[in-house]
Amino acid sequence: MTVHTLPAGPIQTNAYLLIGPPPGPAVLIDAPGGIWAAIDPILRAAGRTLGELWLTHGHWDHTQGGAEVVRRTGARVRAHRADRALIETPDVMRAFLMPGLTLEPLRVDAWLEPGDRLAGPGEFAEVRHVPGHCPGNVLFYFAGEGLAFVGDALFSGGIGRTDLPGGSFPQLEASIRGQIYSLPGKTVVYPGHGPATTVGAEKEGNPFVRQ
Repeated sequence: MTVHTLPAGPIQTNAYLLIGPPPGPAVLIDAPGGIWAAIDPILRAAGRTLGELWLTHGHWDHTQGGAEVVRRTGARVRAHRADRALIETPDVMRAFLMPGLTLEPLRVDAWLEPGDRLAGPGEFAEVRHVPGHCPGNVLFYFAGEGLAFVGDALFSGGIGRTDLPGGSFPQLEASIRGQIYSLPGKTVVYPGHGPATTVGAEKEGNPFVRQ
């Protein structure tokens, strides 16, 4: 599986375009603003279509480009039900939007549950619920590839904010310890912002949540 890391949108939110063996469709994880312009040429060059859009959570910087992606591709959208209001009625985030931003509602085709196994490009992904930054934050774990896409739960040397509506540091700490630090230490962690890291590196050196 090839992972294309594509920072986009006003605050450089990471989107991840996953492409597996031909001829299967690609999967996009998160959709910051303007992401279609980045993924379109990659899909064309690979001769692929986009089958699904998986949202790690419903905050605006991860969903802003989703409606355009769906219009262009017909991709099915998957997300956790706890973030339904954020995704389907994004005006509820008005208090913490950047000035001048407009958001389109996004229709979710299938709600994710912990333990779901999603057919990804080349192998299945396990869904784990990691709330604390956002009530519906999930991660997608590809055991065979040793990869985890964690949204804003954990960063390289940091953690997601817990001061936004629905945030909770104790809940996030429990999520990280129980759902991320329980993965093999060599697992590569792809966060919603910034560079990739590993589970082992964060267990040893993350100043916010140590092992």
